Amino acid sequence: MRLVWLTGSLVLALLLAVLALQVPAPAPADAPATAFSAHRALADVNEIARAPHPVGSAEHARVQAFLLRRMEMLGLQTSTQSGPISRGAARYLRRMGGDPAAADFTATNLVGLLPGRNPDLPAVALMAHYDTVPMSAGAADDSAGVAAVLEAVRAIRARGPADRTLVVLLTDAEEIGLDGARVFWGGHPLRDRIGAVVNLEARGGGGRAMMFETGRGNAQTIDLFARVAGRVDGGVTSNSLAVFVYELMPNGTDFTVPRDRGVQGLNLAFIGRPEQYHAPASTPEALDAGSVQHIGSQALEAADALLRSPVLPARAGDAVYADLFGRMVVSHPPALGWALFGAAAILLGFAVWRARSRAGLSPADVCRGAVDGMWLLSTGLVVAQAVRLLGGPMAARAESADAYYVLLARLPWLEAGVAGALLALVLLLVGGRTRLDPRWLAGAVVLVAAAATLYGGFDPVLAGATAVSAGLSAFPAMAARSTWGGWSGLIALALVLGAAAQAAAPASAFLFLWPALLATAAAALAAGLDPGLARWPSLAPVALAAVLAVGWLISLGHPVFLGVGMDLPGALVLLALLAAMMVRPLEPGVRLRRPLLIAAAAILALGAGAAATGRFVEPMDRPAASTPTT
Repeated sequence: MRLVWLTGSLVLALLLAVLALQVPAPAPADAPATAFSAHRALADVNEIARAPHPVGSAEHARVQAFLLRRMEMLGLQTSTQSGPISRGAARYLRRMGGDPAAADFTATNLVGLLPGRNPDLPAVALMAHYDTVPMSAGAADDSAGVAAVLEAVRAIRARGPADRTLVVLLTDAEEIGLDGARVFWGGHPLRDRIGAVVNLEARGGGGRAMMFETGRGNAQTIDLFARVAGRVDGGVTSNSLAVFVYELMPNGTDFTVPRDRGVQGLNLAFIGRPEQYHAPASTPEALDAGSVQHIGSQALEAADALLRSPVLPARAGDAVYADLFGRMVVSHPPALGWALFGAAAILLGFAVWRARSRAGLSPADVCRGAVDGMWLLSTGLVVAQAVRLLGGPMAARAESADAYYVLLARLPWLEAGVAGALLALVLLLVGGRTRLDPRWLAGAVVLVAAAATLYGGFDPVLAGATAVSAGLSAFPAMAARSTWGGWSGLIALALVLGAAAQAAAPASAFLFLWPALLATAAAALAAGLDPGLARWPSLAPVALAAVLAVGWLISLGHPVFLGVGMDLPGALVLLALLAAMMVRPLEPGVRLRRPLLIAAAAILALGAGAAATGRFVEPMDRPAASTPTT
C-alpha cells in the first residue's frame, strides 16, 4: 500500500510542477486594447531581429531608426542620447567580430517620454536593450524585451492617462559591458526623476519569465509585485532566494546600474531554451511566443501599477517571499522566520512525543534519521558533481567561449541527469540504504569522487563530501531503524539548516522553513490519527503534503538549475533533502525495498546516460563566439 502512496505522490508532484512551469498562451492580435498581446509584440520582433545588429553595424542603424519611428507612432516624445563606450567594451566588441569605430566608439540610447498628469511626481522607466552580439539576431536577447516594452506602452496608453510620467529607455551597448545604461544613469537629465524601473532581459529563447532581481530594501516593491501577480497572464515566478543569490553573482544587466544608485524596481527575464542564448538559432521563428506573453504581461501590469500608485516603493527592509506554483506570492518580514521555526519545532515535538509513546520511537533513532540526511547531502554532492561532469567540463574550466555556449545548450540533458541521480538517492534512502553492502557503497562513493576529481580537478567541497559520505556509508548502524526515526530526523535536520539560514541569510530561510512547517504539520496530524502509519487516514495527509511540497520544490529547482546548475549542480541537493523529508514516511516496507532499490539503480543509470547523451546531441564544434556578459 505504501508503495502506491509513494509512487502516486511522486507522479502527482511531478505533474503539478510541470503545470506550474508552463507559459501562458500568447494573446492574439485582436486581444483587447488594454491587454498585452504577444502576437502584436512579435510583429516588432520580426522587424527588429531580421539579422544581428551589434553596435556599429548597418543593421544596428536600421533597427535604431525603426525603433524611433515606432516610439513616435506610440505617441512618445522621442530623443537620443550618445556617450562613449569604454576601451574594454571596444576591445570586447572587436574580439566578437564587431567594429566599434563604425559607431565612432559611442553608444546611442533611445529615450521616449509619455508625460503624466503630474510632472512633479517621480517617473517610472521601462527599460530593455536593443543591441545584440555579432553572431545572433537576438530575437530573445533582447528584441523580445524591446518589443514587449513597446506593446506595454501601447496598452498603458489604452488604459488612460496616469499621474506619473513613463520613461521608455532602450539602451545600447549592453552586450559589450552595460555602457548604454551607464551613459544614461551617469548623466541624462531624466535620471534623477525616475523612482522605479522595470527591466526586461533574456538568456535563452523560452520558459517562464522570472523576476530575479529587485532594488535593495525591497519589502515595498514585493508588496506591489504580489498585488499585481493575480493580473499577470500565467501568474508570476519569483522568490527572495533568487534575488539574494543574484546579488552575490558577478553577472550584471542594465538594471544593475540603477540598482546601485538606490533605485527600486523589478528585473525580469526568461532563461529556458538555453541553446538560443547568443546563438544563430535565436530567430523570431524559434522564440517561444508564450514567454513573450509572460514577460510582457508582467512588465505591463507592474509598470501600470507603478504609474498609478500614489507613492512609489521606497527602500525598506528586504522581504522574504516566494511564489506558490506561479499563482500567488506569499511574503513576510524576515523576523517572522523565527516564529515559523518555533511553530515547526512545537509540531515536531508533539509528533515525536506521540510516536515515542505509541510507536516506540527513541531519541537515538531521531539522531540516526538526521544522520541519514547528512548522508544524503554528502552523497548527493558527490553524485551530482560526477553526473554533471559526464556532460562536459564545468563552465569555469571551459577552454573557450565556444565551449560555454555548447555547455549551455546541453543544460536540459544535464538537468535531467542530475535530477535523475538525486531522485535515485532519495529512493535509496527511503528504500533502506543499509540493505547494500557498506563496503561496496563506501567504495563506490570514493571511486565516483576520484573519477570526478580526475576529470574536473580538485574541489575541497567535493573532497569533504566524499569523506563524510564514505564514512557514513561504511557504518550502517548509524542509519535510522524506523520510519518515524528517519522522518523526524530529516525534519530536525531541515529545521537546523533553516535556523542557520535564518540567522545568516533570512531571505533564503523560507526554502527550509516552509517545507519543514508543512512536514511537521503532516507529522503531527499523522501521529494523532495513527502513530503506526499503517492506515489511510494517517497516510493521506502525509501524501498530500508530499505532493504539494515536492511539486513546489521541483518547480523551484528547474529555474535554479538553469541559472547555476552548469557550475553548481550540487545546489539541487538541498531540494533533494527536503523532498526526501516529505516522502520518507511513505517507505514501502521491508518486502518491497528490494524492488525500490532496483528502481533507484535504474534511475541512476538513466540519469548518468542522459547527462552523457548531451555530449553527442550538442558536440563542441561551434564557430568562435564571445564570452557571455549577461
